[in-house]
Amino acid sequence: MRVSLLITRYPSWAIPFAFLSMALFRIPLWLNKNISFWKLMGSGKNGSFDLVPDLRQWAILLVENSGPGIGNKELTSISFINNWIGFFKGKTTRYLLEPIEGHGFWDGRAVFGKLAKQTNYEGEIAVLTRATIRFSKLKSFWKNVPLISKKMDRATGLIKSYGIGEVPFSKQATFSIWESKEAMKIFAYNMQEHKEVVRKTHTENWYSEEMFVRFKVLDCTEM
Repeated sequence: MRVSLLITRYPSWAIPFAFLSMALFRIPLWLNKNISFWKLMGSGKNGSFDLVPDLRQWAILLVENSGPGIGNKELTSISFINNWIGFFKGKTTRYLLEPIEGHGFWDGRAVFGKLAKQTNYEGEIAVLTRATIRFSKLKSFWKNVPLISKKMDRATGLIKSYGIGEVPFSKQATFSIWESKEAMKIFAYNMQEHKEVVRKTHTENWYSEEMFVRFKVLDCTEM
């Protein structure tokens, strides 16, 4: 299994075509039989869960189970998507990832397979946290999250983070890259505000579905 996350940033004048791509890209993704799971997503402005969208930045998550394609220099092996991004002057950062730890579901599926809860890996690590927020809990979620997002931006050991999501407000994800698992754990488990929010997600039953996965970063390519 290979996982790719593509973050594409368009110039301001191309925003309408970025919106349109979210509809058109479904066709080649659906037709590509090497790809077992994909998501087309928008982005928030501040690198985490965010109410304010960044209309210039969009994301594609791809899971490839077999065959050549998305992990090599051909990018996604889908020329239509590559050509569209290039024609509208988009700049893409492609992360090639190996899932190693995690739990949870996305659209009712364990899309990264059965993963260990913990491994001995301690190097540079990427983390994907995503959730479907219950409609009745949207107010509580968005009241509590902004403080964590601001502190995450200043966290020691954080290399990069993106706020991405399928549906504004309700289906949200954060993808972050850390210098080490230890740096990530210090932020996640030692910061009191973050611990309190994690507690509330369970005691107040914020999510109808959630997923937490850690990855090795195999490659990062600027296109």
